[in-house]
Amino acid sequence: MSRSAQRILVREPIADAGLQLLREQFEVDVDSESDLAGIIGRYDGIVIRSATRLTADLIAQADRLKVIARAGVGVDNIDLDAATRKGIVVANAPESTVVSAAEHTLGLLLALSRNIPQAYAALKQGRWERSRYGGIELADKTLGVLGFGRIGQQVARRALALGMRVLAYDPFVARDRFRELGVERAETADEVFAAADFLTLHVPLTEDTRGLVGTDTLARMRDGVRIVNTARGELVDEGALAVALQSGKVAAAALDVFSQEPYSGPLLELDNVVATPHLAASTEEAQDRAGVIVAEQVVAALSGGVVSNAVNIPSVGAEDLDVLGPFVPLATKLGRLAMELSEGRADRIMLAYLGALAERDTRLLTVAALNGAFQGRCDQPVNVVNAPLIAAERGIAVEEEKRAQSRGYTNLLQVVVHANGDRVAVEGTTIGRDDRLWLAAALDYQIEIELAPLMAFFRYDDMPGVIGRVGTTFGRAGVNIANMAVSRTNQGGKALMALSIDTPAPPELVDEFLAAGFDDARFITLG
Repeated sequence: MSRSAQRILVREPIADAGLQLLREQFEVDVDSESDLAGIIGRYDGIVIRSATRLTADLIAQADRLKVIARAGVGVDNIDLDAATRKGIVVANAPESTVVSAAEHTLGLLLALSRNIPQAYAALKQGRWERSRYGGIELADKTLGVLGFGRIGQQVARRALALGMRVLAYDPFVARDRFRELGVERAETADEVFAAADFLTLHVPLTEDTRGLVGTDTLARMRDGVRIVNTARGELVDEGALAVALQSGKVAAAALDVFSQEPYSGPLLELDNVVATPHLAASTEEAQDRAGVIVAEQVVAALSGGVVSNAVNIPSVGAEDLDVLGPFVPLATKLGRLAMELSEGRADRIMLAYLGALAERDTRLLTVAALNGAFQGRCDQPVNVVNAPLIAAERGIAVEEEKRAQSRGYTNLLQVVVHANGDRVAVEGTTIGRDDRLWLAAALDYQIEIELAPLMAFFRYDDMPGVIGRVGTTFGRAGVNIANMAVSRTNQGGKALMALSIDTPAPPELVDEFLAAGFDDARFITLG
């Protein structure tokens, strides 16, 4: 095991393929019995499902924890704020259960419309009741979809294939997406409530959506509406729903999730309720996918890779990731370099993406640059998770800018640190098939040199003999120069020299260079 010193706790079962992937990389304990508070401090990563609640108190005791992986879609059983402040990546497997959840929703819609469970139960009891359990067709009925994310969209596709009219509401999904799928876009949730013959819920659980289906919203729905919930139990006020089912306001409901599970409440006593015990994600395929996906997320988080399904850092689609992946370490180093050249002072940090990068979702690169900028400048570990929070707490404005032109490069990334009226800018790109990290400009000089763990920068008057003096001084100190690049404003003006060196330079050399007439001398560790 290349990273055997790192330990993973698998708190709830995942697929064998996922376990095997983790065991190839780390020490893995599968333990669902021990007191979590007593053992969580031993682990660098933890894999959970919905039954484990990671509260702020538990997270506070997790001194080694770097990643929490939830083998499923929701993360409402994790205190995201506490994890983010501690720099812990929280990742899930949002794609793993999409098909399973969508199919289960359609299964409940069909069961609801044709009274299939009730008719089956009666038949098992010896009662042949054809007239009692006649149903209605789904074709030409309006399906209201609240929440038009991955699962909502897949439900809509399948409902359209059944001949239903689909009306969906989600303020966070672009209008074009509705048009692409042939779905009508509602401007408000009330528009859905007023029109839906069937209502299906696919929104996340937040303070705004808790109790979304309650007394007030039920009153705004059509008489005889049928409701399906495979998302979160807390979205529904179960007491209000029971009243509406008994009065006939709601003709029937199909529920896979409940506010308290296992559920044994009064809704199960109603003949117009179809219920399943939280089965929407419970297919062999979904469980296998979830286990493998979260294992991959843990490996990425603990090996410095891109955690594509992180929920507390910007997520990146597969297409963008192919392009942006090599620029993540570049953004980190440029952020570090810009902040070092600014001597740790910053009021505002601006990230500019030039060329083809401007067409991508660059939020991940922005947090990577912030991660670099704050390394070694905080009394807490810094990473891409908590770097934006650190910037906000320090009152540092963070801005993005995108431009199509990139000064001769296919892609160019610029980091500019503003502080007390001063401005420090660096630019970089990636070069070659192996995506070498390349500095393209610094301190308003165009200069080209490969970024290295140890760098030195000098500003001075352009005159003969300076390069030789730098080499001689480093030679006396036993420091080997690996690469050098020089840029100047004009002949005889000011010049910038950038070096990569093999070993750390003695700090006292800075004073020696300044005494020799250099305007500036900086030794910078980029890591």
